[in-house]
Amino acid sequence: VQLQASGGGLVQAGGSLRLSCATSGRTRRNYIMGWFRQAPGKEREFVAAIRWSDGRTVYTESVKGRFTISRDNAENTLYLQMDTLKPEDTVVYYCAARTAYYIVTTVWQYDYWGQGTLVTVSS
Repeated sequence: VQLQASGGGLVQAGGSLRLSCATSGRTRRNYIMGWFRQAPGKEREFVAAIRWSDGRTVYTESVKGRFTISRDNAENTLYLQMDTLKPEDTVVYYCAARTAYYIVTTVWQYDYWGQGTLVTVSS
């Protein structure tokens, strides 16, 4: 499975961005897809995940109500809509995939990773 993240950029606080993660390779139906983020010098942390087969989602508390994870079966693409962005959301975002049924939030349980895309939120 190959993952290609895009959509990062510079935005003012309170603004919005949509990240995309194009997928290719094996079928995504049995996958969990997730978004993680990592600040310089800090550990990579979970943001959100979705089960491709039924669309069930899980979010970390700090982004609930602001971020929305979704997938497009026709386009084989994962999305992260980020609204009401805050300066503390300024980090590199990564998409990831896990070949299992249950949604988990731990980094090491994801099998495939895309390259990061930088989001910068100015105050």
